[in-house]
Formats: sequence, structure tokens, C-alpha cells
Amino acid sequence: MTERTHNSNQANLCRHLAHIAISTPTALAVAVQKSQYGKLHYQEIDFLTLHQRSDEIAFALNAYGLKSGMKAVLMVTPSIDFFSLTFALFKAGIIPILVDPGMGIKNLKQCFTESAPDAFIGIPKAHIARVLFGWGKASVKKLLTVTAAGSSANVFASLIGGMSLTQLLALYPLRNSVSPTNALVNEDASFDMVKLADDAMSAILFTSGSTGTPKGVVYSHKMFEAQITALKEDYAIESGERDLATFPLFSLFGPALGMASIIPDMDASKPIKANPDFIFAAIEKYQCTNLFANPALIEVLGQAGTIKAKITKLNSLKRVISAGAPATLPSIERFTQLLSDNVPVLTSYGATESLPLTKISSTDLLKTSNITDNGGGICVGAPVNGVELSIIEISDEVIKTWHDSLSLPINTIGEIVVKGDMVSQQYYHRDAATAQAKIFNVDSSNTNSNVVRHRMGDLGYLDESGMLWMCGRKAHRVTTNKKVLFSIPCERIFNTHKLVERTALVGVTINGKRLPLLCVELTSEAKKDKNFDESVLFSALRISALAHKQTSAISHFLIHEDFPVDIRHNAKIFREKLAVWAQQELD
Repeated sequence: MTERTHNSNQANLCRHLAHIAISTPTALAVAVQKSQYGKLHYQEIDFLTLHQRSDEIAFALNAYGLKSGMKAVLMVTPSIDFFSLTFALFKAGIIPILVDPGMGIKNLKQCFTESAPDAFIGIPKAHIARVLFGWGKASVKKLLTVTAAGSSANVFASLIGGMSLTQLLALYPLRNSVSPTNALVNEDASFDMVKLADDAMSAILFTSGSTGTPKGVVYSHKMFEAQITALKEDYAIESGERDLATFPLFSLFGPALGMASIIPDMDASKPIKANPDFIFAAIEKYQCTNLFANPALIEVLGQAGTIKAKITKLNSLKRVISAGAPATLPSIERFTQLLSDNVPVLTSYGATESLPLTKISSTDLLKTSNITDNGGGICVGAPVNGVELSIIEISDEVIKTWHDSLSLPINTIGEIVVKGDMVSQQYYHRDAATAQAKIFNVDSSNTNSNVVRHRMGDLGYLDESGMLWMCGRKAHRVTTNKKVLFSIPCERIFNTHKLVERTALVGVTINGKRLPLLCVELTSEAKKDKNFDESVLFSALRISALAHKQTSAISHFLIHEDFPVDIRHNAKIFREKLAVWAQQELD
């Protein structure tokens, strides 16, 4: 395949796909599960066909007027078209804009206004929303509709403008036809993959906005390469494996690793609503060796797999990777019953801005339960290769330049700062947010003087062995005139009570004083118990509070029926909303 060089650097994520298409052309690349009339069906594509189809789409997108450096919203459900389109965009140097549909209509409109896309590629539902809510109205010039039903897509596309993917490929064929420039294209024609500088923008991924306003994270091919390297070296993923992928972005790494991505029939933005039987069936059919699942899905699968007399065994799995939010220890312990002996659940820590950063196996994590339950935070493990962790003083101020003197001693809680090739350099058109989150190294004597460190917005500490312990979001700390309280260490102490499902620490004002208050969500059993006595529970919680220095200042409690949480993880509690509710209850 011929490749076009734009500068001295040679970066493009799709080079991995090109190599695998040559070395193992007929191996399975993607399989997509669909449920219809009570039966499961699967669509499959091999590496060579995926490579060729993405070449064809890249060529057609160029002919349609989309060129390298332009931006395109991609709102397509996980499917073979999703993979083909994403790799086509990368090959053409067109910057995909990826968003979480679960972030809400208002946030989505803001994302599209900020990113100013040149094109909108989506399923009919996405296009209808685009028209209704004016997404990208000021900038979008090209429209592309994607759906399994070709004829209906053509009709729909004609109604809203633009064209369907089927029409696009028919109008601008790469092979066995005449191109728009009237040059005869032969059977072996391939697309000239665009090559970029390794730090050039290759994608914009928006944060979910679950703990603040969504921001566009600028991804480079260097970041993607670092993530691929980490999956190979730190997670020991090998070519030929099969991954049950439940998160669209992670599923894209499969073909780049020579690993087949198996996509179950589920809403990736609402994993808690997934049908466990579908996932179990896909793992069994393809003998998946890897499973990527967030804590909410780990809980769903663990509950489903152990609820019957006979435990569902997932014997083909060699590893399970969990990320996105802290998983509870009981949830992990339950889920490991479904796995073969010595198969780990690898909990990873990171964020859209930088992932993965650390990992810890379920075996090691379960050994920390006593420390966690007594307010020591959650251990998220040791850094992966190439990642440097630092803890700095908690501050809401901008820090322009890095100095080693900023690092705090071990076992001191502070803000987590990270450095590594998988760490993003900036937010898209958010200079203030970039300044707040990034610390630049401007030491001219250092060959890595352009290195950017990212402030995670999370609090934690490093122990004697270099393990990182999470203590919650910086924004969720509660500061009184006497001390600072951290969400995770405090909440875990109370979460051990048998009547408590989960808790949330918030700050309230009582008689002019800033004080900590604990919101309590009861277990389903406690909610149903007619003899439940709130005063008895609060008395027990006060005793627990006084028994630990982390919680000794907490003496106010309120029961909340059902915590507001993010859709995707069902674990990130909206403490800001609970703080407003608690203050209103007190007032």
C-alpha cells in the first residue's frame, strides 16, 4: 500500500490495521451481535475486508469534499460500519469527534458548537436530533446517513440533505470504476493513508461531563500508540485474541492489536441495562479471551452469573479489564466466581484525558479491603510502563510550570498529577480549562521540555511501594474551619454498615458554619423493612464516625431515596446535586 507523508513524522493508528490485513487477512476482525425476534444473529468481517472497506470509505469521503484536517461528528452505533468509518476517517486524516450520547441534549449542543464540525455522520435518530436541536448548524456542510437498511437510508438522506453511506460508495468507487478525476482505478487500488506528526490532532473525544462541563480532549496518534503499547506490554494482550468489547473506544483497539472485537447487543451508554445472557452467549460463541467492562456491568454480570444454583463459568476468559469508576470490592469478589482460577480482574485508573495510568489485579485489590473499609482510600495500583505519578498540594489555582519541589512526600493526600505519552496535551478551544489542568515543563536543559503533566482533578496518595490510593474528586472535598474531609475515605467507613447501600459526603451550612453531612442511600432490604428506625441507624453511624479520625467531624445524616448518578457507570454520584438537596432539607 502506498502512503502519503505530510512531514518527517509517520504517525497513523491505521498502520496496525494495514499490517494485520497482510499478515492474517482472513482472521476475524469484528463480530456484531444483534437480537431479533428472540434469536441472536451475528455479522462478521475479517481484517482484510475491514481494511479494504475503510480504504473505500476514506477515498469516497475525500471525493465528497472531506479532506485531511477537517472534522466530522461520528454518531453511529457500534457496528461494522462504525469500525469501517472510524478507520476511514483516521486514514484520511479527517478528525472524528466522538461524544457520549448520554451526556444530555444541552451538553451535546455545546460540544458541537465548540468543536465546529465540517461534517455530521450519523444514524437517522442522530440526524433527527441534529435537526431538532440545531447541532453543528453553523459549521456542518456535509451530511452522511448510516443505517443497515440501504433503501430507507437513501430516502431518509434525500429528505434531510446529504447522502447515505451506500450512495456515497456507489457514487465514488475506489475499485473497478472511474474515479471523479476520470482516472481508471484498478482492482488492487488502495487509499493513500495520510501520515501526520505524532503530536498532531487526530481525534476529539469529549469527556462525559459527569463531574463537570464536557470538554473536548485533543487526541494525537502518539496517545493512541501509547495506549496500544500499554495494552500489549502491561496487559499482555496478543494478536489472535478475541475481546468482548462493551465500550466503543476500547473496541477500536482490538483490530489495532490483531484482536477481534466482539460487540454485544447492548446500549454502551447504559451498561446497567445490558442483558447478561446476550453477553454470556457472545463470550461462549467466540470463546473470548478478554472482557472490557465498567464496574456497573461487572455488577450486572456478577449478579446474573451467581443468582442461579449453578454459577455461569466464563472459562475462555484470560483477563477482565475494568475502568471508568471505582468498582466495589464485593462486586469484584462476586464476579471472580465466574472466572477460572488465577484469571484476574484488572482494575485500571485513568480518564478520557489519560488512560490507562495504573492497574491492579483483583487478587491484590481484595487484600486491601481492610485498609479501604477503615478510610484508607481505594488502591488503584501501580503505574503502567511510561507513566510517572506525582502528588501535589491541593489547590484550585493555575500552576504554569513544573518543579520537582511540587511533589509531596509519600502517604500525603494531595492532587494526582500524571505524565506519559498517553497524557493529552490540551482541550480543544478551551484555553482556560487547559491552563487549569496542565502543567508545562519549560526546562530548556531537558530534552523533554515540551512535556505536559495533567492534573487529574482526583485526590490520593502514593504509599511506600509506589501504589496509588484514590481518595475522591478534588471538587468533592469538604473543607470546614477545622479540617478537610475526603469523599472516598469517609464514605467507605459508613458503607460497611449492613443497612447502607452507599453514602455521599457533602458540605452544608448550619448556623453560619460550614459542616460535613452524610447522605445515605439504604439497601433495598432496609427500604422494605417496616420496622426500620432512622434514629437507630444514625446513632450507629455516629458511633462509626467517632471511631475513625477521618470521620470524627461528621455528625449530620440524611436519608436520600435514590442517589443521582451518571448513566454510563452508575457509580459516579452527583454530589453537587445532593449538596443542594441536603441544604434545602436543612433549611
